[in-house]
Amino acid sequence: MANSVSLNSKAISTDSKVANQGEVTAARAKMQLNVSIMEASASISIGVGSNPQALLYKSAITSINEALRAELGENAVQNAARMDNSPQATADRIVSLATGFYDAFKRQNPQMEDNSALQKFIDAVKGGVEQGFKEARDILKGLNVLGGDVAANVDKTYALVMKGFDDFASRAAQPKEELKEEPEAA
Repeated sequence: MANSVSLNSKAISTDSKVANQGEVTAARAKMQLNVSIMEASASISIGVGSNPQALLYKSAITSINEALRAELGENAVQNAARMDNSPQATADRIVSLATGFYDAFKRQNPQMEDNSALQKFIDAVKGGVEQGFKEARDILKGLNVLGGDVAANVDKTYALVMKGFDDFASRAAQPKEELKEEPEAA
């Protein structure tokens, strides 16, 4: 009995040490992150004349990159900023993402005929895009940047997205045989 108490005490002591080590490791990792933020912040402060907004920006970007690292890799924010953000490329991404849900929509609505399902889907995605563009315009207007090239690019992107949806609907409405037949090359 004394031996089992002694063994249990050692097990509890070992469990406590492991738990404490976990807490120490987590605290150490957090401290290292804070130190790296402070070091980066100090170098930014020197470079931008102690602008507190630069510190806020750097801290936010660092934290966002840390949170996205597992899914999007190193420097996710910087990599996204290097993405082609032209009206055509942006429209292509929006159309591709939205139309990628069409097959799932059809599976969830098996009772609908193909043309009805396609029309309901296109109406839904167009409605979502219209709402999104309205909200984006409101945000840009609130920031006093909706004018000139920005407004023109927003309008161009919107038009390209709507055309992309119409093109998708035309292709999807074609009978399957027409899609498989391709003209012979000369």
